[in-house]
Amino acid sequence: MKTTQKGPLAKRDFAFTLIELLVVIAIIAILAAMLFPVLSRAQETGRRIQCMNSMRQLELANQMYVTDNHGFYTPRDDASRWPNRLYDTYGRNLKILLCPTDIALGFGQPATVGLSPSNNVADASPRSYFINGWNDYFAGQLNTSDWGMLEPEIAGVGSGIRDIAIAHPSDTIVFGEKRHTAGDFYMDLLENGGNDFTGIAEQGRHDNNGLTSGQAMGAGSSGGSNYAVADGSARFIKFPRSVDPLNLWAVTDSNRLAYAISY
Repeated sequence: MKTTQKGPLAKRDFAFTLIELLVVIAIIAILAAMLFPVLSRAQETGRRIQCMNSMRQLELANQMYVTDNHGFYTPRDDASRWPNRLYDTYGRNLKILLCPTDIALGFGQPATVGLSPSNNVADASPRSYFINGWNDYFAGQLNTSDWGMLEPEIAGVGSGIRDIAIAHPSDTIVFGEKRHTAGDFYMDLLENGGNDFTGIAEQGRHDNNGLTSGQAMGAGSSGGSNYAVADGSARFIKFPRSVDPLNLWAVTDSNRLAYAISY
C-alpha cells in the first residue's frame, strides 16, 4: 500500500532557502579572504626564487668574466657598462636583467639608463639590478674621497677591482636589487655623501606587505632583498642585514663599519 506523508513536511520542497544560500556565500567569501594572502605569498615566493636564480646566473657570468680577465672585475666605462660586458657570458638573455617582482609591482619597466644612455642593447635594456662600484676600495687606492675626482679616476684606471682585493668574498655584495625608479648602474658609497643608498631596492621588496616602487631603502620594516656576493653565491638577506651591523657593500674592514646604517 502506498502511503502519503502528512503534516508540514508534506508540502516542503527540499531545496536551499535564500538564507541558506547567503550563509554558504558568506562562508566561501571568508575562506577566500583567508586563502588570498596565502596564495599571494606563494606567488611572491616563486617570483623571489626566480629573481634569485637570475642573480645567481649574473654572478656566474661575472665570475667567468673575472677568470677570463686575469682576476679583474668589469671596469667602470660609460660606453660599455657591466650588462654589455657580461652580455655573452649570461647567454645574451636580456630577461635575466629583470626581477619578476619588480614587474609585478605594476609600475611598468624599471628605470634603466640614468643620465648617461648607452647605445648597447644590454646597457639600454630594462634592468632590476646594479653592481658594486667599489668606491671605498678605489678611494683608498687613489687617495681621494672626493666623488668629483674619484669617478673619472676610477674610469681612467681601465679595469675594475681585482678579486684578491676582496677580503670577505662570502660577505661582500657584488649585485643587488635597485629601486624601481632608480636608473643607476653602480652602487656608489661615496657619490654625494653616499646618495646611492637611496637607489638600493626596498629592503622589504620581497615578503613585505604593502610595498610600493617609490619606497627607498629602509621604507619596509620586514622582508628583504636578493644579493649576489663575491664568492659566486646568491642569497636572500633580511632587512637590514645588508647594511647593519656591517655594510656588505664596502670592501675594507674599516669602511664596512664606518658605512653601517642602523634603523
